[in-house]
Amino acid sequence: MNRASIPAVTEIRIPTVVALCLALVACGGGGDAGDETAPSSTPAASPPEAATSVNWPAGPLTMPDWVVYDEATGTVGLEIVAGATDAKNYWNFNGYTDGAIAITVPLGATVTIDFSNQDPVMAHSLGISRELQNFAMPPAPEPAFAGAITPDATSMVTSTLSGESETIQFIAEEAGRYSMVCYIAGHTAVGMWVYFEVSDDGSVGVRGL
Repeated sequence: MNRASIPAVTEIRIPTVVALCLALVACGGGGDAGDETAPSSTPAASPPEAATSVNWPAGPLTMPDWVVYDEATGTVGLEIVAGATDAKNYWNFNGYTDGAIAITVPLGATVTIDFSNQDPVMAHSLGISRELQNFAMPPAPEPAFAGAITPDATSMVTSTLSGESETIQFIAEEAGRYSMVCYIAGHTAVGMWVYFEVSDDGSVGVRGL
């Protein structure tokens, strides 16, 4: 090989390599540079606010005659009537539907619910559920507190029939927001549910009246 030809080859290859490197940098081809920009281009998604919000009734707490509270004994008595009015074809609790009211009892209270059914034709049930939003389908018949559900709550033939009554009792042992529902299929979808709250500040009464 003619040694005079070597410098010529070198002069051709070095500019070519430099040009390739510049092209890669301009295009962001370096592995480290790509890794640094990736997090800012794909921020972590946050859950939509609507998924955790509820339309809680506003207004002051009041004490209707169907709520009895004995602070000395820590007991709350509720008289709840299914079909008290013809609202929603009698599918209501004390005339209220669709979360229009929120019944509040204090944490630790022993709650007794005298439940009666005045709907002229349809059976109903009552329970305290953890569900707060999805009432298109009946909540699972799993009460938030032991004893906080009427017998055969999902049955249209053996739950609380027209003219019948039940009494249930439970301890409100966990503060938070809940709902009072009828577990028979289709009833919550029509609106047979209201809110229920266990307060950690001793408050008791009903909002939304």
